[in-house]
Amino acid sequence: MTATLVDTARPEHDAVGERVTLAQTFSQTMTLAWRATMKMRRNFEQMFDVTIQPLLFTMMFAYIFGGAISSSVQDYLPVIIPGLIGQTILTACIATGVQLREDMDKGVFDRFKVLPIARIAPLAGPMVADLIRYAIASTLTFATGIAMGYRPGGGALGVLGAILLAIAAGWSIAWIFTWFGTRGKTAQAVQGMSMMVMFPLTFLSNAFVPTETMPNWLRTFADINPVSHVISAIRSLANDGAVTGEVGWALLGCAVIIAVFAPLAVRSFNRKM
Repeated sequence: MTATLVDTARPEHDAVGERVTLAQTFSQTMTLAWRATMKMRRNFEQMFDVTIQPLLFTMMFAYIFGGAISSSVQDYLPVIIPGLIGQTILTACIATGVQLREDMDKGVFDRFKVLPIARIAPLAGPMVADLIRYAIASTLTFATGIAMGYRPGGGALGVLGAILLAIAAGWSIAWIFTWFGTRGKTAQAVQGMSMMVMFPLTFLSNAFVPTETMPNWLRTFADINPVSHVISAIRSLANDGAVTGEVGWALLGCAVIIAVFAPLAVRSFNRKM
């Protein structure tokens, strides 16, 4: 009886590890990305963080801090718009890890583990779908700023480059929160862990104020903060249409984050599966 159970279980496991090709992995990832987009359409309230939040935060931060920091709202917009894009992208990334944990708790992945699919597909699929969320958040933030009087010096190409960079940064940073999703015991725990990371990365950066006014120790942290490099790169693209060294540093930081946290997330996910 024991031999029968072992013989019937092992082929399924071997099939997962040996028969999935790179093309199949891509196809399976796109299939699960489509599943994630369907969930977005049916639960639109889950999109509030990338639709309503950019509108509220842009107006709120610009009108409250504009006069105090840059003497006027108009002068503050070139500073705050890229900063808010960075903050909104980080907030959207947190939802990636939380929703992953919720799916694992509901048993969705129990079905995936008996299918001959690539182990990375259930993780990468929703993250591909989240590219849409990052694009919506970045576009709406720019649109709100333009409606308030912001005129990007980089023109349409500069804004497009800034949006593409924000999307790339969001996809790479989401691997951190995906790893949290595989490690946390509950969705609430994942959200708590993610908030502890998001707040220092966002507020101890150049997102809202210039780092020159900070104490030396805080300025050092803010200047090496990867989020600061992403925001500086978005500013240079959108405000000046210039591809500066900050763009290179931002892309390098994104590559390092993927190299570190993608393997950690897949390894942790495989253990839970």
